[in-house]
This record gives sequence, C-alpha cells and structure tokens, in this order.
Amino acid sequence: MHIQRFALGLAGLLVMASARGSGFALIEQNASGLGNAYAGAAAVAEDASTLFFNPAGLSQVEGRQVVVAGHAIVPSAKFSGTSSTALPVILPTGSGGDAGKTVFVPNIYYAMDLRPDLKFGIGLNAPFGLTTEYGTPWAGQAQAVKSELKTYNLNPSLAWKASERLSLGAGLNWQRIEAELSSVHPLAGIPVVMKGTDKGSWGWNLGGMWDLDGFSRLGLAYRASIEHRLRGRVTAAVVTPVYADVELPATASLSYWRRMNPTWDVLADVTWTEWSDFQSLDILPQAGGPAVSSVPELWRDTWRYSVGLNYRPNRAWTWRVGLAYDESPVPDAAHRTARIPDNDRTWLAMGGQYRLSPASAVDFGYAHIFFKDGRTTHGTNGVLLNGAYTDRIDILSAQYTHSF
Repeated sequence: MHIQRFALGLAGLLVMASARGSGFALIEQNASGLGNAYAGAAAVAEDASTLFFNPAGLSQVEGRQVVVAGHAIVPSAKFSGTSSTALPVILPTGSGGDAGKTVFVPNIYYAMDLRPDLKFGIGLNAPFGLTTEYGTPWAGQAQAVKSELKTYNLNPSLAWKASERLSLGAGLNWQRIEAELSSVHPLAGIPVVMKGTDKGSWGWNLGGMWDLDGFSRLGLAYRASIEHRLRGRVTAAVVTPVYADVELPATASLSYWRRMNPTWDVLADVTWTEWSDFQSLDILPQAGGPAVSSVPELWRDTWRYSVGLNYRPNRAWTWRVGLAYDESPVPDAAHRTARIPDNDRTWLAMGGQYRLSPASAVDFGYAHIFFKDGRTTHGTNGVLLNGAYTDRIDILSAQYTHSF
C-alpha cells in the first residue's frame, strides 16, 4: 500500500516545477532577457544564450563569446484550508508554512566561428525544477512534505547563415534528472522518502531567423519533447525499487524584435507548450508486473504571451521593461495538488545592461510574478485537501558577457 501512495506522490514530484515556472520549464536561461520578461527571446539574439531560445540566433553573435548567468528564484506558496479522510486516523492540522524555497539556477554559454557563415555554440543550463517543502505536521503531509527536482542540460548547437536575410540553426540536448520526494504515511505516521535519477536522455531543437529589413527580425523556434525513465527507491517500512516514464513537452515560439530608432526597441513573443500529452503518469515496479498506479493529470496545452521595450540613453547603458501572461497547464481544483499549487500568472519585469568595455557587459534583471489564487480539492493517499493557495515568485538575475 505504501508503494501505491508513493506512486501518487511521485507524479507530483516529477511535475513539481510547474508551480514555479512556465509549465514544467524554467524560462530563466539568461539575465539579458529577464528585464523584458523574455519577450522576443527567439529573435533578439543579443548574446550566446540565444542558442537555448533559438540556435539560429548564433549567427548574430560576433567572434568568440562567453556568457555566465545566475538566477536567485524566491517562490512563495501558502496554503489555507483543511483536510479530511475516511481512514481510521486523526489528521494533523496546520498550513505547512511557506512551501516555497529559494533556489539558485546557473547558466553558461560559449560561441565561436567555424567559418564566416557557420557558428558553433554550447550551453549548460537547468531547464526544469525547483524545490517545495512544508513544515510538519501539516494538514496535507500525506500528500507532500519535500519535493525536489533538478535537471542538467547540455546543448551543443550550430547556426548557418544561409543568406544575408536568413539564418538556420539546430541543436542537440543531453538532459539528466535528479529527484527527491518525501511525505508521511497517513496510517503508520512514518516518513516515505524516494530518491531517483535517470541516466540521461537526448532531444533536439531547431530555429530560423529572418532579417526583415535590417531593423527588425522574426524568429521561429521549436524544442522537441524529451523522454526520460526515472529509476528510484521508496524507503518506508521496506525499500522497493520503482520507475516512471516521463515525457517533457515540446514547445514552439514565434518572436519579433524591431529597432524603432537608435534609442528604442520593441519586442514580442508567443510560446506554445504541448502539455496535453501529459494525461496520466504510470508507475511500475522495476521487478516487473502490472502498474502500481496510474495517476490522472489531464493537463492541457498552454500559451505564454509577452511584450517588452528597450531604452538606450547612451552607448554604455540599456534599460529594459517587460510584461507577460503565462497560462497554467493544471485544468481545475481537483488536479491542483500540494506539490503543484499552480495557476495562471502575470510577469512584471525590469532590468538593464551596462557595457564595461566594447568586449564585456554586465546584465541584470528583476521580475515579480503575480499568481491567481488557486482552489484545491485534490485527493491523494486517502486524504482530501480542501482549501486555497496564495502564490508569488520573485526573480533576481545577473550575467557577465565577454567577447574575444
């Protein structure tokens, strides 16, 4: 029975990051785009980090370049409500405090010329995952206590300048997941802990960029889904090996960038994420046999819309603002879990760049993400959680870029 309860929780662990980012993904892949709320990310091609958003943008990067960025992500997820059960136990009370935990997400990128019309780049980043942790005892401890998901993504890319107006790009992605989950068994009252990893999986991404008139660009990018097999062990009264097949979704972005005059730029973006493939998660014993459980999620495709503005008062400084609306894949209160207290959100962002020299620059950005309050009526492990979540996120990013 404890394996079945763990399996239900594991589904929440693997999609836990959706409460903190755009669906499963962390969009925080550079600091130069944060000030615009990542508007125009597939078209702006400001530095080597473009290879994540659109590898064709590498054709706009001159010479060799290194980009190092870091992001302090400070989420907040507070529950208010009650829990109920038909089990012969007395459930604990309490809200669990603030389940959001501050994390640091790094990125590093490198770009170089192979020949005048061919550019190579490589990036190391963390496209998925954050951490939530509740204080115990709390009303939903049978559903979640700690949930941690980390990913590592290596993304070598090529960009080919097919003509003066058109650039094409492609990349490979090697990605690895590490995960940890804990909860409290509702009957025995003992911790149930799982730690698991996969050995790494492969994916790919493509992009195109069109220079429309020398002052504006249109970017189109596609990132394919990646299939992972996470293997782990449940530790409770006994240790049991289990695994889960997880498919991270495909995404497609259409971006626009235009230099209005030497002082002002405008940017816009729309991004689609194919979450509708995630209808359920099946958990299987490594020893073989029938599924331990099949967890319905019923997620839906999502859209993200963003606009941004750049202002350059002189050659040294650039100032940025941005606004974005980001849909949640969670369909309703019955599927809003303690591990995924997600809802639609609005980004308000600002930032800037200071050029230290013609070869180096420092970028910085800040974003506050406003969430709609989300009702939850989710039942897991024989416990029904009935209440509401109040969420928010603050992001502070910095980046150093050096060309040589």
